[in-house]
Amino acid sequence: MLQIKNAHVYAPQDKGIQDVWIAGGKIEAVSKTLPIINGIDCIDATGKILTPGLIDRHLHITGGGGEGGFCTQAPAVTASRLIYGGLTTVVGLLGTDGITRSVENLVAKAKALKEQGISVYCMTGAYGYPSTTITDSVQKDIVFIEEIIGCKLALSDHRSSHVTSEELMHLASDVRVAGMLSKKAGILTLHLGDEKQGLQMVMDILDQTDIPIKTFQPTHVNRNPALLQQAISFAKRGGTIDITCDSTEGVYQALMKIKEEGVCMDQVTLSSDGQGSWSKYDARGNLLQIGVSDVDTIYKQIVYLVKQKNWSMEDALALGCRNVAKALELYPKKGVIQKGSDADLLLWDKDLNLDTVIAQGNILMKNGKLLTKEMF
Repeated sequence: MLQIKNAHVYAPQDKGIQDVWIAGGKIEAVSKTLPIINGIDCIDATGKILTPGLIDRHLHITGGGGEGGFCTQAPAVTASRLIYGGLTTVVGLLGTDGITRSVENLVAKAKALKEQGISVYCMTGAYGYPSTTITDSVQKDIVFIEEIIGCKLALSDHRSSHVTSEELMHLASDVRVAGMLSKKAGILTLHLGDEKQGLQMVMDILDQTDIPIKTFQPTHVNRNPALLQQAISFAKRGGTIDITCDSTEGVYQALMKIKEEGVCMDQVTLSSDGQGSWSKYDARGNLLQIGVSDVDTIYKQIVYLVKQKNWSMEDALALGCRNVAKALELYPKKGVIQKGSDADLLLWDKDLNLDTVIAQGNILMKNGKLLTKEMF
């Protein structure tokens, strides 16, 4: 059991000064008047902020890249980097390379990170179609493999398989039904590239079928202005859109555009695309530059919004915890501080530096010092 005293709680709503009891990896109580129990570990959080742990819905836990040859494959992520970035829950997925990298390897890495205290889910599939899977069936992967909650596919990208509308419709239906059967989110994470079609195929399918809009979850929608405008239209129909934290000021501008267009900000999430590659190509498709994305960019974006743009802590924070948990249908297990939720918590100091990371009730970092070690 663990006690946290005198913390300013953002749940992510501002709850003021509260005490929190944790037992069995869950939050047992949140109140202003909880007594101190002798013999139980207690953290005095006076002067600190307590929030839910951050959730990254788009992270290449086995590494991304490879578009410039084998030597450009990014390495796998380590638990320590996730902890330093305030991430207590992540969703691992593949990228361009669904050939030398496999869903089997992805799930194995997820299990390894879980053993180190992080909550990890996965997407089957990769950029291409038919989808890379473990069981030779997207539906069976989702239904029978604990960590897998949906599928990934690339659209409107020169590296995609350029699926037809019928193929996309069929895949979305499969993912939807598999999610229903397994009581999982059953979502289709859609990597969006720079091609002119953007989200149009998805919008057409929504017009033609009764597939719920929550099945389609586009990411990288801040890639270019035209795509962002399409994403705003998609969100106005009730969909969730995901912003990639690739530039703090650029992300802020995208968020302000979304706000100004009247989109409910509960439908907006942030993700890092961490440990994946970013790349630039010339007009003939030749690779000009490639690099690896950081995994702490959600945390940095929240700090930027609060300290540089005067956003409230609760508005900025929701983009990286509650909204994500709801989109992944993990709420209220994840993304909130309330009785019965997982004890995934962050303590921040008054300057918004991360002080303590607690995942499923276990302290992984305290006073800025990592308490867990990598195996190698």
